[in-house]
Amino acid sequence: MGKETVAVYWDFENIHASLYDSANGSGSYGRTQNRSKQQDLLLDVQALYDFATTYGNVAINKAYCNWQWFAKYRHSLLKCAVELIQIFPPGASAKNGADIKLSLDAIEDVLRFPHISSIIVIGGDSDFIPLAQKIKAAGKDLIGIGCKSSTNQHWANSCSDFKYYESFVLDSQTEESIEEDESDMIKIKDPVELLSKAIRQIAKKTGDEWVVKAAIRPVVKRLDPTFDESNYECKTFAELLKKYPGSFKIKQGEHDHLVSLIA
Repeated sequence: MGKETVAVYWDFENIHASLYDSANGSGSYGRTQNRSKQQDLLLDVQALYDFATTYGNVAINKAYCNWQWFAKYRHSLLKCAVELIQIFPPGASAKNGADIKLSLDAIEDVLRFPHISSIIVIGGDSDFIPLAQKIKAAGKDLIGIGCKSSTNQHWANSCSDFKYYESFVLDSQTEESIEEDESDMIKIKDPVELLSKAIRQIAKKTGDEWVVKAAIRPVVKRLDPTFDESNYECKTFAELLKKYPGSFKIKQGEHDHLVSLIA
């Protein structure tokens, strides 16, 4: 089996606007005075990127937006190595062209890079239905992500798999919890926190609390490319898991050990 490779496309203003409307009332973001100002942090970029890594190595990661109003997202976008595609709206009342540019790029990338196995589109617009049909016709899995309050059901049903954004974040999400330390220095991450995040992401994808041990380390490496067992004075990944019996349960599975979190 070859290495799984993922391409991620963000209709960034679409998903941000959906979260704004959820907090302030339907249609509130569309008012000119709300759109034409610096936007506060509402979207947890890291949570969505972490989810994408459960499908494979993220080879393409493009976000489409009129970025002049989204400077506060700078650090989280840089941290997740997102390529920013600038979309200049053609007029004050014109429809944002992000979905058209996104769709064209996604189809072009699928044709140019046949090794891509999964496409993830973040946004709830019905305009993505033709894209879903093309992607699936090319033999690729299409995973959609959108907000519960604004996702078009026909778009969601056209995907190979669809996840609601709300399932990735805590109910009490705040701006402070999205903001992170902006230092550029590498830090050795807490092993329990890192391993737990990987196990939660895989369990969320499979729907089973018990995760195959062999599936965990690749996800950990995608979450943190600097990860190495020797950072934690361990020689093997199994040794690292066994080092924290208060956090992880381990049992023998059919072909490999299974791991789950201790609540």
